[in-house]
Amino acid sequence: MVEKAIHDAPDYPTKQSLWKSLPRKVSYNTLNQVVDHLILNNKVIIDRRCIIWVFVDNPKLKKLLRNSVRVWPREGKRSA
Repeated sequence: MVEKAIHDAPDYPTKQSLWKSLPRKVSYNTLNQVVDHLILNNKVIIDRRCIIWVFVDNPKLKKLLRNSVRVWPREGKRSA
């Protein structure tokens, strides 16, 4: 519910405005835990108190990344 609200937001809300816009009442502590979880999973970042969705979830982009050629070698295989 929180993840969808952040993803679908037309602008990047603050935690306070996000909390007030949620359809069901969620405690502020729970909201903070959810936002922390999304930060740890690299789905959102917080920049100047604004929540910004950064997770790539576009199916066309995912397919392009899967089929693209790697430019950088993998770790441990770098040549000197």
